[in-house]
Amino acid sequence: MVGKGTTFENSPSYLYSSESVTEGHPDKLCDQVSDAILDAIFTQDPNARVACETATSTNLVVVIGEITTTASVDYETVVRETVKRIGYDDPKIGIDYKTCEVIIRLHEQSPDISDGVTTALEHRTAGAFSKNAEDSLGAGDQGMMVGFACNETEEFMPLTLALSHKLTKRLSIARKEGIISYLKPDGKAQVTVEYSHGKPKRVHTIIVSTQHSADISTAQIENDIRKHVIETVVPESLIDSSTRILINPSGRFVVGGPHGDAGLTGRKILVDTYGAVARHGGGAFSGKDPTKVDRSAAYAARWVAKNVVAADLADRCEVQVSYAIGVAAPINVSVETFGTGKIDDSKISELVNKHFDLRPGAIIRDLELRRPIYAQTASYGHFGRMDVDLPWEKTNKADALRNDANI
Repeated sequence: MVGKGTTFENSPSYLYSSESVTEGHPDKLCDQVSDAILDAIFTQDPNARVACETATSTNLVVVIGEITTTASVDYETVVRETVKRIGYDDPKIGIDYKTCEVIIRLHEQSPDISDGVTTALEHRTAGAFSKNAEDSLGAGDQGMMVGFACNETEEFMPLTLALSHKLTKRLSIARKEGIISYLKPDGKAQVTVEYSHGKPKRVHTIIVSTQHSADISTAQIENDIRKHVIETVVPESLIDSSTRILINPSGRFVVGGPHGDAGLTGRKILVDTYGAVARHGGGAFSGKDPTKVDRSAAYAARWVAKNVVAADLADRCEVQVSYAIGVAAPINVSVETFGTGKIDDSKISELVNKHFDLRPGAIIRDLELRRPIYAQTASYGHFGRMDVDLPWEKTNKADALRNDANI
């Protein structure tokens, strides 16, 4: 229902923060390895079942999980090539793709889970099986998935997270192109924005932490990051004399990557999604094939939310979809517009159910998810990406939603 709005929309001054991490962050390294393996398998076998987890520590990468596939993949080579692409080529900075120890421990998916996913409960109990295999797919697990969109940036993403991702992406570009030659792969950014009545007003604080060579002074790092990273990313109109800019506030950041901190797949779920601006169902994405609704339904929920906002039905939209393992039809599809809806939320929910088929097989079909498109999502966010072509970012349903809403 459309109400009076939340504290966020009513408050004359409200601070909110989001963070991003670079591709060289140890957790993000693991996400990229897991998704590189998924893509390598999907290149040969689009119907594979993949649940691949990665862990890393000093000069070590461990890959575990359940994979059922006809593909023949050299997993160790995929791991080493991913570590190399990120920029870890010296054990002194955390890990060396040439010499690191790689341990692979993979086995097939449980047949009980496989059977329940392949043929949904609705088809098993009815005794009728669709000729279209996608129609009969059950959800790969129970759970709640959340999608979100807002109109405060051209990416339909929260400004706090959009700026954080741009800062970390710029750190990577500055390192790889030699703009700042002493940068190393690990790094983070965090942006706090002051909102007024739900609209971005100014940037309150910018924090950038980046791994660097040992022989560089703090003053040089601060000057270079301001000039070549912050000033190229954050609009001047959002920065004022009161904006705080903190660069490597802990001091030296020489020891980083897997040497400074162990990494795990799926530990940066808010970086991957909406920067804590929206709620989160709890499931991670990387290393999972699209029969896992943790991933595919979260992508579909983003697709729904973005089309609702693109259709101008609301300024902010959060969509929750929930599933039972082995069942195709969602348990629920709910819509929340936080008082910004142009029509009642219940009407938007009706339109969503009319225009979007959120069964797992239909999501895979409509978003063409049985393709090797996942490694590119494993750093700098899965949503709001304007640098890559992702099917869940399309607004191809907006016109139909707008026309049906009659506004």
